[in-house]
Amino acid sequence: MNSIAAVAVALAAIAVVAWAVIVWTRGRSEAQTAALRQEMQALLATQAQTLATQVGQLSQTMTQQFGQVQHALQKGVADTGLLASQAQTAVATELQNSREMLGKINQQLGEVQRAGRDLSQASQTLQMVLGGAKTRGTLGEVALEHLLEDALPRAAYEFQYSFATGAVVDAIVRSGNRNLSIDSKFPLDAYRRLVETGEEARREFAQAARKHADSIAEKYILPNEGTLDIAFMFVPSESVYYELLMTEDAKGARLDAYSRAKGVIPVSPNTLHAYLSAILMGLKGMQVEENARRLLGSLAGLRKQVEAFAEVYEKLGTHLRHAQQSYEDADSKLGRARNALDQMAQGALPEAPAKALEATTKD
Repeated sequence: MNSIAAVAVALAAIAVVAWAVIVWTRGRSEAQTAALRQEMQALLATQAQTLATQVGQLSQTMTQQFGQVQHALQKGVADTGLLASQAQTAVATELQNSREMLGKINQQLGEVQRAGRDLSQASQTLQMVLGGAKTRGTLGEVALEHLLEDALPRAAYEFQYSFATGAVVDAIVRSGNRNLSIDSKFPLDAYRRLVETGEEARREFAQAARKHADSIAEKYILPNEGTLDIAFMFVPSESVYYELLMTEDAKGARLDAYSRAKGVIPVSPNTLHAYLSAILMGLKGMQVEENARRLLGSLAGLRKQVEAFAEVYEKLGTHLRHAQQSYEDADSKLGRARNALDQMAQGALPEAPAKALEATTKD
Protein backbone atom coordinates (compact mmCIF):
# COMPACT_ATOMS: atom_id res chain seq x y z
CA MET A 1 0.00 0.00 0.00
CA ASN A 2 2.89 2.42 0.72
CA SER A 3 4.37 1.77 -2.80
CA ILE A 4 1.06 2.62 -4.51
CA ALA A 5 0.83 5.92 -2.60
CA ALA A 6 4.39 6.78 -3.60
CA VAL A 7 3.58 6.17 -7.31
CA ALA A 8 0.48 8.38 -7.09
CA VAL A 9 2.49 11.19 -5.51
CA ALA A 10 5.15 10.88 -8.23
CA LEU A 11 2.50 11.16 -11.03
CA ALA A 12 0.98 14.21 -9.38
CA ALA A 13 4.40 15.85 -9.11
CA ILE A 14 5.09 15.19 -12.78
CA ALA A 15 1.76 16.73 -13.76
CA VAL A 16 2.45 19.88 -11.73
CA VAL A 17 5.94 20.23 -13.21
CA ALA A 18 4.52 19.84 -16.70
CA TRP A 19 1.85 22.48 -16.11
CA ALA A 20 4.45 24.87 -14.65
CA VAL A 21 6.72 24.35 -17.59
CA ILE A 22 3.90 25.03 -20.02
CA VAL A 23 2.99 28.23 -18.25
CA TRP A 24 6.59 29.30 -18.03
CA THR A 25 7.25 28.63 -21.73
CA ARG A 26 4.35 30.61 -23.19
CA GLY A 27 6.51 33.57 -23.89
CA ARG A 28 9.38 31.59 -25.39
CA SER A 29 10.03 30.96 -28.98
CA GLU A 30 8.60 28.11 -30.87
CA ALA A 31 12.01 26.46 -31.27
CA GLN A 32 12.74 26.55 -27.63
CA THR A 33 9.24 25.35 -26.97
CA ALA A 34 9.67 22.36 -29.27
CA ALA A 35 12.98 21.43 -27.66
CA LEU A 36 11.50 21.72 -24.26
CA ARG A 37 8.51 19.62 -25.34
CA GLN A 38 10.83 16.85 -26.52
CA GLU A 39 12.74 16.88 -23.25
CA MET A 40 9.45 16.74 -21.37
CA GLN A 41 8.26 13.79 -23.45
CA ALA A 42 11.53 11.97 -22.83
CA LEU A 43 11.25 12.70 -19.14
CA LEU A 44 7.63 11.51 -19.10
CA ALA A 45 8.57 8.35 -20.97
CA THR A 46 11.39 7.66 -18.51
CA GLN A 47 9.09 8.31 -15.58
CA ALA A 48 6.39 6.13 -17.11
CA GLN A 49 8.85 3.30 -17.65
CA THR A 50 10.16 3.66 -14.10
CA LEU A 51 6.61 3.73 -12.81
CA ALA A 52 5.71 0.62 -14.81
CA THR A 53 8.77 -1.18 -13.46
CA GLN A 54 7.91 -0.21 -9.90
CA VAL A 55 4.27 -1.20 -10.42
CA GLY A 56 5.39 -4.58 -11.81
CA GLN A 57 7.70 -5.16 -8.88
CA LEU A 58 4.97 -4.08 -6.50
CA SER A 59 2.52 -6.45 -8.15
CA GLN A 60 5.00 -9.30 -7.96
CA THR A 61 5.73 -8.53 -4.29
CA MET A 62 2.03 -8.34 -3.51
CA THR A 63 1.45 -11.67 -5.29
CA GLN A 64 4.20 -13.34 -3.30
CA GLN A 65 2.83 -11.89 -0.08
CA PHE A 66 -0.69 -13.02 -0.96
CA GLY A 67 0.65 -16.51 -1.68
CA GLN A 68 2.45 -16.65 1.64
CA VAL A 69 -0.66 -15.44 3.41
CA GLN A 70 -2.76 -18.04 1.61
CA HIS A 71 -0.23 -20.81 2.51
CA ALA A 72 -0.22 -19.65 6.10
CA LEU A 73 -4.01 -19.65 6.15
CA GLN A 74 -4.16 -23.14 4.67
CA LYS A 75 -1.57 -24.43 7.17
CA GLY A 76 -3.47 -22.76 10.01
CA VAL A 77 -6.68 -24.38 8.89
CA ALA A 78 -4.95 -27.78 8.68
CA ASP A 79 -3.38 -27.33 12.10
CA THR A 80 -6.71 -26.22 13.48
CA GLY A 81 -8.33 -29.36 12.08
CA LEU A 82 -5.61 -31.55 13.63
CA LEU A 83 -5.97 -29.77 16.95
CA ALA A 84 -9.72 -30.11 16.75
CA SER A 85 -9.36 -33.84 16.02
CA GLN A 86 -6.94 -34.31 18.89
CA ALA A 87 -9.17 -32.30 21.21
CA GLN A 88 -12.16 -34.36 20.14
CA THR A 89 -10.25 -37.59 20.79
CA ALA A 90 -9.10 -36.36 24.22
CA VAL A 91 -12.62 -35.28 25.12
CA ALA A 92 -13.99 -38.66 24.04
CA THR A 93 -11.33 -40.45 26.14
CA GLU A 94 -12.10 -38.34 29.20
CA LEU A 95 -15.80 -38.96 28.73
CA GLN A 96 -15.17 -42.70 28.56
CA ASN A 97 -13.01 -42.57 31.70
CA SER A 98 -15.68 -40.50 33.43
CA ARG A 99 -18.36 -43.03 32.51
CA GLU A 100 -16.18 -45.88 33.82
CA MET A 101 -15.49 -43.98 37.03
CA LEU A 102 -19.17 -43.25 37.49
CA GLY A 103 -19.90 -46.94 36.96
CA LYS A 104 -17.35 -47.90 39.63
CA ILE A 105 -18.72 -45.27 42.00
CA ASN A 106 -22.24 -46.58 41.46
CA GLN A 107 -21.02 -50.12 42.12
CA GLN A 108 -19.23 -49.04 45.30
CA LEU A 109 -22.30 -47.13 46.42
CA GLY A 110 -24.34 -50.27 45.91
CA GLU A 111 -21.86 -52.26 48.00
CA VAL A 112 -21.93 -49.61 50.72
CA GLN A 113 -25.72 -49.70 50.72
CA ARG A 114 -25.68 -53.49 50.98
CA ALA A 115 -23.14 -53.31 53.81
CA GLY A 116 -25.33 -50.75 55.55
CA ARG A 117 -28.35 -53.02 55.23
CA ASP A 118 -26.34 -55.99 56.52
CA LEU A 119 -25.04 -53.93 59.43
CA SER A 120 -28.56 -52.78 60.23
CA GLN A 121 -29.81 -56.35 60.17
CA ALA A 122 -26.89 -57.47 62.35
CA SER A 123 -27.64 -54.65 64.79
CA GLN A 124 -31.29 -55.65 64.92
CA THR A 125 -30.31 -59.28 65.44
CA LEU A 126 -27.91 -58.32 68.22
CA GLN A 127 -30.62 -56.18 69.80
CA MET A 128 -32.97 -59.15 69.68
CA VAL A 129 -30.28 -61.39 71.15
CA LEU A 130 -29.59 -58.93 73.94
CA GLY A 131 -33.24 -58.16 74.47
CA GLY A 132 -34.00 -60.70 77.17
CA ALA A 133 -32.13 -61.45 80.38
CA LYS A 134 -32.21 -65.21 79.80
CA THR A 135 -30.81 -64.85 76.28
CA ARG A 136 -28.11 -62.47 77.49
CA GLY A 137 -27.15 -64.96 80.17
CA THR A 138 -26.97 -67.69 77.55
CA LEU A 139 -24.75 -65.50 75.37
CA GLY A 140 -22.34 -64.92 78.27
CA GLU A 141 -22.33 -68.62 79.10
CA VAL A 142 -21.53 -69.56 75.50
CA ALA A 143 -18.64 -67.08 75.36
CA LEU A 144 -17.33 -68.36 78.68
CA GLU A 145 -17.64 -71.96 77.52
CA HIS A 146 -15.58 -71.29 74.39
CA LEU A 147 -12.89 -69.50 76.37
CA LEU A 148 -12.56 -72.36 78.84
CA GLU A 149 -12.49 -74.95 76.07
CA ASP A 150 -9.74 -73.06 74.25
CA ALA A 151 -7.56 -72.38 77.30
CA LEU A 152 -7.85 -75.37 79.66
CA PRO A 153 -8.00 -79.18 79.48
CA ARG A 154 -11.48 -80.59 79.93
CA ALA A 155 -10.76 -82.08 83.34
CA ALA A 156 -9.78 -78.66 84.72
CA TYR A 157 -13.26 -77.07 84.64
CA GLU A 158 -16.95 -77.86 85.03
CA PHE A 159 -20.13 -76.04 83.95
CA GLN A 160 -23.25 -75.47 86.08
CA TYR A 161 -21.60 -76.50 89.32
CA SER A 162 -23.99 -76.92 92.25
CA PHE A 163 -23.21 -76.01 95.86
CA ALA A 164 -24.76 -77.47 99.00
CA THR A 165 -26.60 -74.18 99.48
CA GLY A 166 -28.53 -74.81 96.25
CA ALA A 167 -26.72 -72.07 94.31
CA VAL A 168 -25.52 -73.00 90.82
CA VAL A 169 -22.53 -71.17 89.36
CA ASP A 170 -22.00 -70.97 85.61
CA ALA A 171 -18.54 -72.59 85.76
CA ILE A 172 -15.75 -73.56 88.11
CA VAL A 173 -12.05 -74.03 87.43
CA ARG A 174 -10.31 -76.68 89.51
CA SER A 175 -7.09 -75.49 91.09
CA GLY A 176 -5.66 -78.29 93.15
CA ASN A 177 -8.13 -79.11 95.92
CA ARG A 178 -9.89 -75.72 95.50
CA ASN A 179 -12.36 -74.40 92.93
CA LEU A 180 -12.56 -70.97 91.31
CA SER A 181 -16.15 -69.82 90.64
CA ILE A 182 -16.94 -67.87 87.43
CA ASP A 183 -20.26 -66.05 86.89
CA SER A 184 -21.29 -64.87 83.39
CA LYS A 185 -24.65 -63.15 84.02
CA PHE A 186 -23.55 -59.51 84.04
CA PRO A 187 -26.51 -57.02 84.03
CA LEU A 188 -26.31 -55.73 80.45
CA ASP A 189 -29.68 -53.94 80.71
CA ALA A 190 -28.09 -51.18 82.79
CA TYR A 191 -25.29 -50.80 80.22
CA ARG A 192 -27.81 -50.60 77.36
CA ARG A 193 -29.65 -47.78 79.14
CA LEU A 194 -26.31 -46.06 79.72
CA VAL A 195 -25.61 -46.17 75.99
CA GLU A 196 -29.08 -44.98 75.04
CA THR A 197 -29.60 -42.18 77.58
CA GLY A 198 -26.02 -41.11 78.35
CA GLU A 199 -24.51 -40.12 81.66
CA GLU A 200 -27.92 -39.90 83.33
CA ALA A 201 -28.00 -43.71 83.56
CA ARG A 202 -24.45 -44.16 84.87
CA ARG A 203 -25.59 -44.15 88.50
CA GLU A 204 -28.05 -46.93 87.72
CA PHE A 205 -25.26 -48.85 85.95
CA ALA A 206 -23.03 -48.48 89.03
CA GLN A 207 -25.77 -49.70 91.36
CA ALA A 208 -26.50 -52.73 89.17
CA ALA A 209 -22.79 -53.68 88.99
CA ARG A 210 -22.36 -53.31 92.78
CA LYS A 211 -25.43 -55.44 93.44
CA HIS A 212 -24.20 -58.13 91.05
CA ALA A 213 -20.75 -58.20 92.74
CA ASP A 214 -22.42 -58.55 96.16
CA SER A 215 -24.52 -61.47 94.85
CA ILE A 216 -21.46 -63.28 93.47
CA ALA A 217 -19.54 -62.85 96.72
CA GLU A 218 -22.46 -64.18 98.73
CA LYS A 219 -23.41 -67.17 96.59
CA TYR A 220 -20.18 -68.38 94.99
CA ILE A 221 -17.34 -67.63 97.44
CA LEU A 222 -17.76 -70.54 99.86
CA PRO A 223 -14.40 -71.69 101.29
CA ASN A 224 -16.15 -74.28 103.46
CA GLU A 225 -17.28 -75.95 100.23
CA GLY A 226 -13.83 -75.92 98.66
CA THR A 227 -13.85 -72.61 96.78
CA LEU A 228 -11.09 -70.06 96.67
CA ASP A 229 -11.46 -66.73 98.46
CA ILE A 230 -12.08 -65.03 95.11
CA ALA A 231 -14.51 -65.43 92.19
CA PHE A 232 -14.55 -64.10 88.62
CA MET A 233 -17.30 -61.79 87.34
CA PHE A 234 -17.21 -62.40 83.58
CA VAL A 235 -18.21 -59.37 81.46
CA PRO A 236 -18.83 -60.68 77.90
CA SER A 237 -17.96 -57.39 76.15
CA GLU A 238 -14.80 -55.27 76.12
CA SER A 239 -16.80 -52.03 75.86
CA VAL A 240 -18.92 -52.94 78.89
CA TYR A 241 -15.76 -53.91 80.77
CA TYR A 242 -14.25 -50.51 79.91
CA GLU A 243 -17.30 -48.69 81.28
CA LEU A 244 -17.08 -50.82 84.42
CA LEU A 245 -13.46 -49.77 84.94
CA MET A 246 -14.22 -46.08 84.31
CA THR A 247 -17.39 -45.84 86.45
CA GLU A 248 -17.44 -44.66 90.06
CA ASP A 249 -20.19 -45.23 92.59
CA ALA A 250 -21.91 -42.53 94.66
CA LYS A 251 -19.02 -42.54 97.14
CA GLY A 252 -16.39 -41.94 94.46
CA ALA A 253 -15.02 -45.49 94.53
CA ARG A 254 -14.44 -47.25 91.21
CA LEU A 255 -16.55 -50.31 90.56
CA ASP A 256 -13.59 -52.60 89.94
CA ALA A 257 -12.02 -51.59 93.29
CA TYR A 258 -15.34 -52.17 95.08
CA SER A 259 -15.66 -55.60 93.44
CA ARG A 260 -12.11 -56.63 94.36
CA ALA A 261 -12.77 -55.59 97.95
CA LYS A 262 -15.59 -58.16 97.92
CA GLY A 263 -13.27 -60.82 96.47
CA VAL A 264 -14.93 -60.53 93.03
CA ILE A 265 -12.55 -59.96 90.10
CA PRO A 266 -14.17 -58.38 86.99
CA VAL A 267 -12.80 -59.98 83.80
CA SER A 268 -13.40 -59.36 80.11
CA PRO A 269 -12.84 -61.98 77.37
CA ASN A 270 -9.24 -60.80 76.89
CA THR A 271 -8.34 -60.54 80.57
CA LEU A 272 -10.05 -63.85 81.37
CA HIS A 273 -7.95 -65.53 78.70
CA ALA A 274 -4.83 -64.10 80.35
CA TYR A 275 -5.98 -65.36 83.78
CA LEU A 276 -6.77 -68.78 82.34
CA SER A 277 -3.31 -68.94 80.75
CA ALA A 278 -1.76 -68.25 84.16
CA ILE A 279 -4.02 -70.87 85.74
CA LEU A 280 -2.99 -73.35 83.05
CA MET A 281 0.67 -72.74 83.88
CA GLY A 282 -0.15 -73.30 87.56
CA LEU A 283 -1.98 -76.51 86.71
CA LYS A 284 1.00 -77.68 84.69
CA GLY A 285 3.25 -76.85 87.65
CA MET A 286 0.94 -78.79 89.96
CA GLN A 287 0.98 -81.67 87.49
CA VAL A 288 4.76 -81.60 87.47
CA GLU A 289 4.74 -81.57 91.28
CA GLU A 290 2.31 -84.47 91.33
CA ASN A 291 4.44 -86.39 88.86
CA ALA A 292 7.52 -85.68 90.99
CA ARG A 293 5.66 -86.91 94.09
CA ARG A 294 4.66 -90.06 92.27
CA LEU A 295 8.23 -90.52 91.05
CA LEU A 296 9.53 -90.16 94.61
CA GLY A 297 6.98 -92.76 95.75
CA SER A 298 8.11 -95.08 93.00
CA LEU A 299 11.74 -94.51 93.95
CA ALA A 300 10.93 -95.32 97.58
CA GLY A 301 9.31 -98.59 96.50
CA LEU A 302 12.27 -99.36 94.30
CA ARG A 303 14.61 -98.70 97.21
CA LYS A 304 12.74 -101.21 99.34
CA GLN A 305 12.96 -103.76 96.57
CA VAL A 306 16.70 -103.12 96.24
CA GLU A 307 17.14 -103.52 99.98
CA ALA A 308 15.20 -106.82 99.90
CA PHE A 309 17.33 -107.99 96.98
CA ALA A 310 20.51 -107.02 98.85
CA GLU A 311 19.42 -109.14 101.82
CA VAL A 312 18.75 -112.12 99.58
CA TYR A 313 22.03 -111.48 97.77
CA GLU A 314 23.98 -111.49 101.03
CA LYS A 315 22.35 -114.79 101.99
CA LEU A 316 23.24 -116.18 98.61
CA GLY A 317 26.83 -115.04 99.09
CA THR A 318 27.00 -116.75 102.48
CA HIS A 319 25.72 -119.98 100.98
CA LEU A 320 28.14 -119.67 98.11
CA ARG A 321 31.04 -119.13 100.52
CA HIS A 322 29.98 -122.25 102.51
CA ALA A 323 29.64 -124.22 99.30
CA GLN A 324 33.11 -123.05 98.25
CA GLN A 325 34.57 -124.18 101.57
CA SER A 326 32.79 -127.55 101.29
CA TYR A 327 34.03 -127.89 97.73
CA GLU A 328 37.62 -127.24 98.78
CA ASP A 329 37.37 -129.77 101.63
CA ALA A 330 35.83 -132.35 99.33
CA ASP A 331 38.52 -131.72 96.73
CA SER A 332 41.26 -132.24 99.32
CA LYS A 333 39.73 -135.52 100.49
CA LEU A 334 39.32 -136.64 96.90
CA GLY A 335 42.99 -136.02 96.27
CA ARG A 336 44.02 -138.10 99.21
CA ALA A 337 41.68 -140.92 98.14
CA ARG A 338 43.15 -140.88 94.63
CA ASN A 339 46.67 -141.20 96.03
CA ALA A 340 45.63 -144.17 98.19
CA LEU A 341 43.99 -145.88 95.21
CA ASP A 342 47.10 -145.34 93.13
CA GLN A 343 49.23 -147.07 95.76
CA MET A 344 46.78 -149.98 96.02
CA ALA A 345 46.84 -150.37 92.29
CA GLN A 346 50.56 -150.90 92.46
CA GLY A 347 49.95 -154.05 94.59
CA ALA A 348 51.39 -152.80 97.83
CA LEU A 349 49.57 -151.65 100.83
CA PRO A 350 52.11 -150.02 103.06
CA GLU A 351 51.20 -149.07 106.54
CA ALA A 352 51.39 -145.37 105.97
CA PRO A 353 49.11 -145.38 103.00
CA ALA A 354 46.70 -147.64 104.83
CA LYS A 355 46.57 -145.20 107.69
CA ALA A 356 46.15 -142.37 105.24
CA LEU A 357 43.30 -144.19 103.56
CA GLU A 358 41.75 -144.92 106.92
CA ALA A 359 42.08 -141.29 107.90
CA THR A 360 40.49 -140.22 104.63
CA THR A 361 37.64 -142.63 105.18
CA LYS A 362 37.09 -141.30 108.69
CA ASP A 363 37.05 -137.75 107.41
